Amino acid sequence: MGDRYFPNTLSDYVVPLQDINEDSHDVQAEAGRSPEDHSFSNSNVMLKAAIALKDEVLQATWIRHGPRVSDPTMYVGMLGTAFLCFKLYETTGSKEDLDLCCDIVDNCASAAEPMKQYVTFLCGQPGIYALGAAAAKLKGDQQSLDRYLGLFNAIAEQSVLAVGPGEGGLGMPYELMYGRAGFLWAALFVNKYVGEETIPWSVTGPVVDAVLAAGRAGASHTQCPLMYQWHGTRYWGAAHGLAGIMHVLMHFPLNKEDIDDVKGTLQHMIKGRFSSGNYPSSESNTRDRLVHWCYGAPGVALTLCKAAQVYPECEEFREAAIEAGEVVWKRGLLRRLGLCHGISGNAYVFLSLYRLSGGKQHLHRAQQFSTFLYKNAKELIATGELHGGDHGYSLYEGLAGTACLWLDLTRPDSSRFPGYEL
Repeated sequence: MGDRYFPNTLSDYVVPLQDINEDSHDVQAEAGRSPEDHSFSNSNVMLKAAIALKDEVLQATWIRHGPRVSDPTMYVGMLGTAFLCFKLYETTGSKEDLDLCCDIVDNCASAAEPMKQYVTFLCGQPGIYALGAAAAKLKGDQQSLDRYLGLFNAIAEQSVLAVGPGEGGLGMPYELMYGRAGFLWAALFVNKYVGEETIPWSVTGPVVDAVLAAGRAGASHTQCPLMYQWHGTRYWGAAHGLAGIMHVLMHFPLNKEDIDDVKGTLQHMIKGRFSSGNYPSSESNTRDRLVHWCYGAPGVALTLCKAAQVYPECEEFREAAIEAGEVVWKRGLLRRLGLCHGISGNAYVFLSLYRLSGGKQHLHRAQQFSTFLYKNAKELIATGELHGGDHGYSLYEGLAGTACLWLDLTRPDSSRFPGYEL
């Protein structure tokens, strides 16, 4: 199992003596730091590193290949580069990066015209149109905004989105990467950046209802209130399973029955975790191996952080999120660097826990994972000890995701896991 991750020898947070005894003048460690030097905890260092990495990603994916786009999607395609530019604009206010984002999105939109298979933010046209609308809104480009909203709404009008379990499970899935939850996330992204109810409840509500109805139908032979299958497997993780679907549902106005089922589903997952604190990749799976955003404790931890915010009366969600974070600290220094199944994605767990609790330990741990990449990634990739990803400059498998992490560390209170947290 250890060959999946590096043993974590990083220094954990040291509680300053002034926090233990405010009257003490014998301070052994500076607040937020362990006794050794951590240069990457400085926001200026992080920002410079992120900008340099963005330039490297841009050169490899956009400048070198020109306007040719072979994969226009967010997950491992060109749209991930546009998202990184968008993120940099949010962080620095750089109009040059916003213009770059818009140019790349325009090319992705042209390349995606024949691509009708998926309706999600990460792997489909809605992600292109959602980011295009958000960037146009920030740029003040009304013509582009209207165009991208029109394209998005054309997808939203597909009647199949609101079809429930009566289709027999043979049609569109319900999960985040390729299914209805991914469409709903794209709608939430539009509403965040363009304006509340830009994609109205009259559009999203029937899709939410379809997702809930399918979950109840799929749970008929389980102890869980909601259950879904993707390619015949009842997944629990963020990418294809319960964690991702529940995370999206919690952003919408649910009735009491719906809320109870979402809570009950999360409680079922907490009860079913391994003795290590990690989570199975799927229902009844007994192999305690994966500690990724896509499968395992990291994705579940992010969802539990959201649950702790939405349902603060349920203390178990907060406690379980923190416990999942301990798993990530112990086993999350993976031999890959990306967001989906790498160190960058796992570092976001600590940023989410930091926003939830304000605990300095969580921010320190995010900095430690990031420092590990900053100091060691290139050498470890060169020696083969760290896998740079099959798409080495992409958002979810490569360096674009790492750059987003470093940008978020410059303003941790506003940090968000790209394509998952809003």
